[in-house]
Amino acid sequence: MAVAAPPGLKIGTVAARSGLPVKTIRFYCDEGLIQPVARSAGHYRLFDEGVYADLALIRRLKAMAIPLAEVKGILAARRSGLCTCETLQATLRDKVDEIEAKILDLRTLREELMTLLESWQSCGGRRA
Repeated sequence: MAVAAPPGLKIGTVAARSGLPVKTIRFYCDEGLIQPVARSAGHYRLFDEGVYADLALIRRLKAMAIPLAEVKGILAARRSGLCTCETLQATLRDKVDEIEAKILDLRTLREELMTLLESWQSCGGRRA
């Protein structure tokens, strides 16, 4: 009697549908960000439909430059059924503060450059 293959989506299918390279999905598995639900007889990773929501969240958090360790924690809390709203909000607030600090630093640098340009005197050399 033949053994039925476990249900699930192969990594290539997940990659094609999500728009991510297979290598990236393997990396996320190795880092514990996503988890296959089973392995095929040929030891291929198999995923359920929930992997797409996880991948979409990973993409959004990565776009905000949230470190993978924090992304992993957020995903783990979400899978456990615990509310992660406060954790995620705190992470986002920290990211907003970080961006505000960078904006301030860039404005300061811009002002310094503008002051330098305004006070610049010709060096007297020939123009190219």
